[in-house]
Amino acid sequence: MKRPVLAITIGDPAGIGPEITLKAIESLKGRMAEGEFALVAVGNPEALQQAASVLSLPVPPVIGENELEGLEGAAILPTPAPEKKISWGQISPEGGEQAYQAVAIATRLALAKKIAGIVTAPLNKEALHLAGHDYAGHTELLADLTGVKGSVMMLAHGDFRVTHVSTHCALEDVPKRATAERISHVIDLTLATLRKMGISAPRIAVAALNPHAGEGGIFGRHDIDVTEPLVRNYVARGEKLFGPVPGDTVFVKLRGGDYDAVVAMYHDQGHIPVKLLGFTVDPETGRWTALNGVNVTLGLPIIRTSVDHGTAFDIAGKGLADATSLVEAVDYALQLAAPAAALEE
Repeated sequence: MKRPVLAITIGDPAGIGPEITLKAIESLKGRMAEGEFALVAVGNPEALQQAASVLSLPVPPVIGENELEGLEGAAILPTPAPEKKISWGQISPEGGEQAYQAVAIATRLALAKKIAGIVTAPLNKEALHLAGHDYAGHTELLADLTGVKGSVMMLAHGDFRVTHVSTHCALEDVPKRATAERISHVIDLTLATLRKMGISAPRIAVAALNPHAGEGGIFGRHDIDVTEPLVRNYVARGEKLFGPVPGDTVFVKLRGGDYDAVVAMYHDQGHIPVKLLGFTVDPETGRWTALNGVNVTLGLPIIRTSVDHGTAFDIAGKGLADATSLVEAVDYALQLAAPAAALEE
């Protein structure tokens, strides 16, 4: 099988992206040496050099796009140099522009099939906006760059997987967005992704929008009028769907192994359980010391996974950032890339 090349976009250089990128490369170097895959860090070489100095880690060589074919190990693909110096922990338009350029370059390469997929380190939404790129985050940016409408966010912590009907919108707008068409789209992409991951008969629960799935209509009729008939249709087609399952129990059942994934109706409903499981917190300091969890964008013509945390400006440049989530995101991207690679053989 051809060695897949994954791009890691280093995110906002003022955040922990450069540090976790180098830490991930270091932890994965043994697997790369065995020829399993190669990594190219897309971003500002100076930011990576600064991070390397903090971490006392080596800096991969800088290459051009024409050197991606047959890449072994790790390398850096540079973004255009920033106009002004970017400082650790400081929100700036330069940092936002660097993050944007890295994603734009990696997306172009993925669409051209010069790389197998993209793994993104965190960007800062305010910095992105200051740079003139009005996106709510990576998901919306990637949808625009690839010309796709209706992409879906999946958060995963091991086999604890949650996809979202809506994400970055006001809570009051969720019922209007949770249409039968949108829920079906999310279910279809979730089914397809789980099958791509080797789960031949996925079990998916659809979380209720209202408390107790509406309690017979006392707390609203969305779950009764929209979700119930939708789930029945999938079951009639032979799919293993369940729901609507009340939001206060569905994730306990997912953790217990009753389902392979849950379709959540809104951002916090799906994010809170994944992040609660993924964060490791030092009880003495109250500071998170590690984070497991991956953000996967479904419905794109390319593979994209990401860390499930932010830029952590408060610890940037201190060598404290944990790369566990980024390493897990690399593994998820490789898992999703495997079926496509097999088809090309």
